Amino acid sequence: MRQSNLYIVLYAAAITIVCGGALAIASQGLKPMQDANIELERKKNILSTVMELKEGDNVEKLYSARVKERVIDFQGNVKKGMKASTVVIAEQYKLKPEERLLPIYEFLNQADTTQIENAVMPVYGYGLWNNIWGFVALKSDLNTVQGVKFEHAGETPGLGARITSEEVQARFKGKTVFEGDNLMSVTIQKGEGMDYSSDAHKVDGMSGATLTGKGVNNMLKDYFACYKNYLKKNQKTLSLNL
Repeated sequence: MRQSNLYIVLYAAAITIVCGGALAIASQGLKPMQDANIELERKKNILSTVMELKEGDNVEKLYSARVKERVIDFQGNVKKGMKASTVVIAEQYKLKPEERLLPIYEFLNQADTTQIENAVMPVYGYGLWNNIWGFVALKSDLNTVQGVKFEHAGETPGLGARITSEEVQARFKGKTVFEGDNLMSVTIQKGEGMDYSSDAHKVDGMSGATLTGKGVNNMLKDYFACYKNYLKKNQKTLSLNL
């Protein structure tokens, strides 16, 4: 028997409501697991800037034992009672630099946890097509880059997306942020295949990804400026223990 148009509409609406409700319930049920995976990935990214993670490493245990979270303001003052993991960098990025909350992750010495080996700073910006972000670790001199970890939302595969590759990220290691008291940052150059080993602030570029490189440069310059007061203050005291 041929069904009326009203029946078809009501049947389709019922199916839509039932399926939509089932998906909503599933989404809510999976959210704690999704949030836990996001948090684990954040910890992995932070640790990977200062050490080589091996298969089977207990990331949660390593992070808990060797990372101390802080939040500072633009002047380099610690915000008491706040955890770095609670600060949403994407939201802070929309604010003026002097208004931002700035997370710091201090990587502690394994044998003596009163000694801090590295300071890891989140960074955030915009590439060619969409947002880029990551972490930059400095050695205890608060000047020399220990390592970086970059991610992106939509850079071109094989071109700008190479900011996530170990090859490109390794180029930053050993570069310096300051020259004396002057903030120099670290900049990706246009083109690829040049030797910048003698230049403390330049790294080789990525062929065909000039605009993504500029985005990375702007991101680093922006956030190094945000952290400058913290870095210079603690360089003078030769300690990260505020």
